[in-house]
Amino acid sequence: MNKQSLHIRKGLYVLALATGVSACSVPKQITTPPPVALPETTVTDTLDIKSFAQVFNDPYLKSLIDTALAANFDLQAASQRVIVAQSQLRMAKNAWLPTVNGVISAGADRYGDYTLNGVGNYDTNLSPNIDKDQKIPTRPTPEFFVGFRSSWEIDLWGKIRAQKDASLNRYFASTEGRRLLSTQVVAGVATMYYDLVALDHELKIIHRNIGLQEAAVATVEVQKAGGRATELAVQQFKAQLLSTKAMENNVKQQITATENQLNALLGRLPQHIQRSADTTNIIPPAIAKGIPVTTLLRRPDIQQAEMNLAATKADVKAARAAFFPSLTVTPYAGFNSFKAGLLFQPASIAWGALGGLTTPIFNQKQLQSQFNISKAEAMTAFYRYQQAIVDGYAEVSSVISKVENEQATWQLKSQEVAVLRDAVSTSNLLFTTGYANYLEVITAQKSVLEAELTLVTTRRNVYQGMITLYRSLGGN
Repeated sequence: MNKQSLHIRKGLYVLALATGVSACSVPKQITTPPPVALPETTVTDTLDIKSFAQVFNDPYLKSLIDTALAANFDLQAASQRVIVAQSQLRMAKNAWLPTVNGVISAGADRYGDYTLNGVGNYDTNLSPNIDKDQKIPTRPTPEFFVGFRSSWEIDLWGKIRAQKDASLNRYFASTEGRRLLSTQVVAGVATMYYDLVALDHELKIIHRNIGLQEAAVATVEVQKAGGRATELAVQQFKAQLLSTKAMENNVKQQITATENQLNALLGRLPQHIQRSADTTNIIPPAIAKGIPVTTLLRRPDIQQAEMNLAATKADVKAARAAFFPSLTVTPYAGFNSFKAGLLFQPASIAWGALGGLTTPIFNQKQLQSQFNISKAEAMTAFYRYQQAIVDGYAEVSSVISKVENEQATWQLKSQEVAVLRDAVSTSNLLFTTGYANYLEVITAQKSVLEAELTLVTTRRNVYQGMITLYRSLGGN
């Protein structure tokens, strides 16, 4: 065995020893605690998703939702984030391929007389075995290269594959994030639209009561003229009328503010929002109890948290693989010469390849720190995922209960309004015949106004509950 082979074997021994030492310090794979166990839900207990279609069946509302999905600035920004994630995924998918670069380079070196190249070039030029084209320019020595250079890291331990998996899951998370935002935008548009419809109905109720109160003022003034009522009664009726008219202005301001908020959500300047006339008290049908687990887990925020968890786990795998040696191959091929005129001669064709096995030795602490960071981020993503499931389940459960209770309240309030309307008619009749005083009439009118406004609020709460349930189930 010659000395050169002996040196090569010693070098391999040293590299193998360093690789073994590096491998001994590789951390273990990440393990997460047991996930939250959700109760099973039977098919008969699942939600009646068709009832959502009865909430969003208004043509004006559908048009506003389409406008928001196309023009909302937050959604457009989210779309750009999806494009960024998609581009990063495309980069990660191609990371395992070798890089190939076309190279045209020219340079010159002035070697010292007491260097290997300087002495070698001088000695070569004195050799009788070379012709005139092979004589080397010595002061300085040019070098020209036209060809291709490549670099290729062999994915021995799955590091590049783990990085691709991380990018893939982050892309999915960005799409779920956009879906989450879309659901929130749709819910926001529907909520403000039904707020406007409810305010319109409140305005109609106030106008009707203003008419009733103006008739009562006229009646009591006639009775005062006939000596059957006092000035105090006239003042009480007028005060109630003024209070109701002031309430009208307050509702008008709420309508303007809500329209402006809705226009901002639609990505446009303030303008009138066209909407259906609310002339009937239609209430959404009752929904079945129970939370379908499969539907809950399809919520975009839960899906996004799950994808982020998968991405961080892939980051941990990539950080762990960084402890192992990496194999890199760097080939090249092209024309190479020290004279420009001889560059494209067949004798100037050159090629070569270098394979290198690199193992980390002195940067173990940096790699360990990066692994710890990736592991902590993965555990953070795990806990966020679990919290998203718990929050989603609690939110859906609360909304279902709210819708059910608000529907029952609406039924009772409807009966209350009917009774109080009859009481207003009765009090007016008794007042004109002298069997009731003006305070009883004022109380009856005030009670029916409050009950009618409460009925509108209750109906709006039912619709808002259905919209919240739509959003809570991820728009499914």
